[in-house]
Amino acid sequence: MKHSPKAARRKASAITIDDVAAHAGVSAMTVSRVINGHAGVREGNRARVMRSVRELDYRPNLAASTLAAAQHTCIALIYTNPSASYLRELLVGALRGSTRAAAQLVIATWDELGTQARRDAARQLANSVAGVILPPPLCESNDIVDEFVTAGIPVVSIASSHFSDRLSCVRIDDRRASHEMVSHLIAHGHTRIGYITGDPNQTASAHRWQGYRDALADAGIGYDDTLIQPGYFTYRSGLEAAERLLALHLPPSAIFASNDDMASAVVSVAHRRGLDVPRDLSVVGFDDTSASTMVWPELTTIHQPVAEMADTAIDILLREIRRPASSVRGTINQVLSHQLVTRASVARPTRSASRQPAPGARHAGIAGTSR
Repeated sequence: MKHSPKAARRKASAITIDDVAAHAGVSAMTVSRVINGHAGVREGNRARVMRSVRELDYRPNLAASTLAAAQHTCIALIYTNPSASYLRELLVGALRGSTRAAAQLVIATWDELGTQARRDAARQLANSVAGVILPPPLCESNDIVDEFVTAGIPVVSIASSHFSDRLSCVRIDDRRASHEMVSHLIAHGHTRIGYITGDPNQTASAHRWQGYRDALADAGIGYDDTLIQPGYFTYRSGLEAAERLLALHLPPSAIFASNDDMASAVVSVAHRRGLDVPRDLSVVGFDDTSASTMVWPELTTIHQPVAEMADTAIDILLREIRRPASSVRGTINQVLSHQLVTRASVARPTRSASRQPAPGARHAGIAGTSR
């Protein structure tokens, strides 16, 4: 009696990996390692397994094998970012990317750890994960990156190009984005534009500050370092910087804060001082996180696709983890598009706020922000 191809397929599919293991006289784990081409199996066992596979006409479920392999790929996302709204976007993207790839995502916070404790934690984590995603500010840490690179663990950084020759990164063009924002304010008639810097230990901060300077220079506006105040990407640092800027004898007509948390703080200080935003003071931010729409008026800002950056970082990391051992290892510098999002926090300055900077304004750099 002749068997149909469909019946043969049904018969083959009924054979399990345990059947093959029993027929070959080895464990199911050994069968799995042979089928998936893993090293570390004795040649005698490998030959017995392959003979049993042929004799039993065993056909592994390739889809299930791929899924199982993905589920055993463990990726760590480590953060110490002070911005809750930025972190929220980051987690959304990382979870989306890991879910799509059926990979395990481990989320760790090192907020309370000192330098040596972070190095120890990195060394320990390298023993249990296949790859690591590092958002700012950890992606700027030589010590942390050294630990993972030395251990041979692939790393992808987010929002930084500091180690582009050693590890892959996903970012936007911060300098260009900042230039576009300042140019937007200048197009509305602002010439006295205050600026609140980001964390001086992050490359994105230096790039955004340089974009601010570039835009002023391109418009023929002198750089005045009295209009620059330090910030650290935290709401409190934004409050303190705004108080100093608005206490100037000739305050700015617009303030550009290098993230939305600090820009929201500027709006709060302005309201406390009885200033109308944007009639008396225009305020703009950076990132387009939820913080930009939780104040009134809602902030004009730069949309940095944080969730997409995290999602892309997962894809890059998985490609690196699963690349053939014989292939040449390289790094990827992925630059995603940003967008200027205009809302109600910008208007043309009043006459008193639009006066040009006084002659002889100081021209100096910001200590610690440039690299």
